[in-house]
Amino acid sequence: MPLRDFRGKGRLGRPSEWNLNTDYPSRIVCLTEETTEVLYRIGAGDLVVGVSGYTVRPPEARRKPRVSAFIQANFEKILRLNPDLVLGFSDLQADIAKDLIRRGLWVVTFNQRSVEEIYRMVRVLGGMVGRAEAAQTLVQELQEGVEKVREKGEALLRRPRVFFEEWPDPLISGIRWVSELIEVAGGEDVFPELRRHGEARGRIVAAAEVVRRAPEVIIGSWCGRKVRFDTIRGRPGWDQIPAVRRGKLYEIKSALILQPGPAALTDGLAKLHEIIAEASLG
Repeated sequence: MPLRDFRGKGRLGRPSEWNLNTDYPSRIVCLTEETTEVLYRIGAGDLVVGVSGYTVRPPEARRKPRVSAFIQANFEKILRLNPDLVLGFSDLQADIAKDLIRRGLWVVTFNQRSVEEIYRMVRVLGGMVGRAEAAQTLVQELQEGVEKVREKGEALLRRPRVFFEEWPDPLISGIRWVSELIEVAGGEDVFPELRRHGEARGRIVAAAEVVRRAPEVIIGSWCGRKVRFDTIRGRPGWDQIPAVRRGKLYEIKSALILQPGPAALTDGLAKLHEIIAEASLG
């Protein structure tokens, strides 16, 4: 049976008959922010017709119709945009993807968890839209930037112990790309063993264990919520933590660090290094 044209404009026939030079998606909905940023950075921003409600990068993408939160989507609004490709992320958007597929849409769900997988996502997405060369150029730029920060991190006099708090209740830490970037920036993640867990429930930590591991720096990024330092300071026993005693409590906006894409590898990493470098001095 002939296959539907990927652009929604007729039929392409068998895959062997596709013209891979022209048959690329032309109306893309991005359910998370990192794919939107990648598409703009490889010169394909004009293909984006719908974005996540959390989108802030690049600024011009904020003018696009907003169709989703992270685990919710406006299906009717997405359908009205007539996309020929919808891009999602991780198991948390599996139900959204399933419902969109049932409605006849093409859906690709990425699952990048590490720095290397972020590079791979950029390459794959670039190939999907006919911008493979631009995507590889972007990957090289990102790699060079990460390595420059790594050199700065290695030059620090010491590596401060860092607790990264992704969510306050329950306490969640150790998301893989952030854990890796803490090390790149010159710090030591106090829960490095958690990075092997993809699901958030595998990265729940006990408050008492945070106290025992005695981080010198606490960085909060509460998935779109403002970090409340009084909440952190007020937890039982946390006044014993070096970071709390010395006032080394920081926030990095989730848009910079919790999106596994260019933002985390550039501005997010730079902020991590700034915090860690300051803490390394004493």
